[in-house]
Amino acid sequence: MLKKIADAFRIKDIRKRILFVLLCLVVIRVGSQIPVPGVNREFFAKWFEAQAGNAFNFFDAFTGGSFSSMSILALSITPYITSSIIIQLLTIAIPALEEMQKDGEDGRKKLTAITRYVTIGLAMFESIAMTVGFGNQGLVPDLNFLKGLTVVASLTAGSTFLMWIGEQISEYGIGNGISMVLLINIVSRVPQDLTGLFEQFVKGKTIARGGLAAIIIIAVILALVVLVILLNDAERSIPVQYSRKMAGRHAMGGQSSHIPLKVNTAGVIPVIFASSIMEFPGIIATFTGHSNPGGWFGGLLGILSSNNWFRATKPWNNIGLLIYIALVVFFAYFYTSITFNPLEIADNIKKQGGFVPGIRPGKPTSDYLNRILKYIIFIGATGLCIIAVLPFFFNGIFKASVSFGGTSIIIIVGVILETVKQIESMMVVRNYKGFLG
Repeated sequence: MLKKIADAFRIKDIRKRILFVLLCLVVIRVGSQIPVPGVNREFFAKWFEAQAGNAFNFFDAFTGGSFSSMSILALSITPYITSSIIIQLLTIAIPALEEMQKDGEDGRKKLTAITRYVTIGLAMFESIAMTVGFGNQGLVPDLNFLKGLTVVASLTAGSTFLMWIGEQISEYGIGNGISMVLLINIVSRVPQDLTGLFEQFVKGKTIARGGLAAIIIIAVILALVVLVILLNDAERSIPVQYSRKMAGRHAMGGQSSHIPLKVNTAGVIPVIFASSIMEFPGIIATFTGHSNPGGWFGGLLGILSSNNWFRATKPWNNIGLLIYIALVVFFAYFYTSITFNPLEIADNIKKQGGFVPGIRPGKPTSDYLNRILKYIIFIGATGLCIIAVLPFFFNGIFKASVSFGGTSIIIIVGVILETVKQIESMMVVRNYKGFLG
């Protein structure tokens, strides 16, 4: 991989794109240090520290610490990710959006514009909720309309800026810009987490005990990375044969192809959806000033919090773990069902004169693809559950709380692999151009 990157730097156009991406990432990290005007950052830092293991830790990991430091980029790129998912889901329910999706480049531009507006609306809504929810608890001293408006405008502008810079990376840089923004935020927290693990399990211990702990930590991280790579690259190839056609005296077609069905068809989306649903009640409780409620609601929050799973003293909290696994599997099937249409693929194969060997064209091919999908989605969802749950296990048994859990590792490895593949594609295209003169 390092050799490929070194080769890419020798090509002027690719080098300029890589340097542009690096510059944008530096700008993002600088922006994450700029505080929101009128906010008591010390109060919020102390409040956040008291919420160890709370639902907001997951959110803070995605913002690269901008949330806990209450910078202008505290909302990060999450409103854009949420709006993109909402628009994608609505294309199934709203015919007008479905037509835009099928309308080529013009339709894509319209959907992108709608996504931007929804992003700004979501960012504004979240900013208002944070300002009102935390402002009354001391985040904004002497909160009034003008101060609240300043905070809301700053947070909304910060999220909008990240959306814009992500689009610039996609157009003038390399890789998916939104993914790159998410990547730099997550990676920025990794050194802090590794330092915490070192101080907790290695520092001050005997050489034998500290060395063994270091080996186990490295082995677990490497195992997760390898699992993610295998899950991302695994696919089931469905062979497709195209019939031969006569054009005059010449036979045309007759070639073989295949349909690559990825095992992890839904990517990291099921984990994000499941985590968001599990943490939503805790976030609402915090906003309303009831972060430590008693009674049945407090018990429910304890069950839903991943910080309480795998605790020997409270085994009933593992009910939340079972709910989480069920949600991951459900969303893996659900998201695949709305993004992958076997009937449409079967019709396209039939129109092009193709067929799956041993399967009749049309609906039988669609049914065959559906049967295959059911198996590989389950395998992919099982892999996602293992990757996502393993950090919870070590957190519960050894209290090794870190921000780069399974979700973060899936995103980091996935984005890096896709970016390297894009660099390779650009180099191949350039070689072809050079060969053709």
